[in-house]
Amino acid sequence: MFYGNSVQDTRQLFFSSWKKHLMKEALLPLEKQLVDVILLHPEYQALLQGPASESEKAYFPELGQTNPFLHMGLHLAIRDQVATNRPAGIADVFDALVKQYHDSAAVEHMFMDHFAECLWQAQRNGCLPDEASYLYACQQLIFRPKVS
Repeated sequence: MFYGNSVQDTRQLFFSSWKKHLMKEALLPLEKQLVDVILLHPEYQALLQGPASESEKAYFPELGQTNPFLHMGLHLAIRDQVATNRPAGIADVFDALVKQYHDSAAVEHMFMDHFAECLWQAQRNGCLPDEASYLYACQQLIFRPKVS
């Protein structure tokens, strides 16, 4: 995708893309994708306007902290999955859920927990992500009762 040599390099792309957006500078296609995700999350915009040293901050989920860079990165990864239809069938599931919920960002959020779990399991087990299990979990979202 767009990863640099370190977590800080990758996070720095969010800072520089947001700065370019605010300064109304031309954005490269990847920067445009990053800005589109940042615009979905006003709660992260102040962070990205702060010092770039924030890119080195650690986040601890066990303490209830959300890693904004991971969260936004998951949005990008899910968009890439849908665009490439990998795993095969994910684009159809996504489209069906967008028709059901009328909100693509909400559907991306629905996929996130399943995708993060898939990645965590793969890392824990030292293997490739189980695309079939991930796809199945996402397919089950179609049949989940809609919460109003």
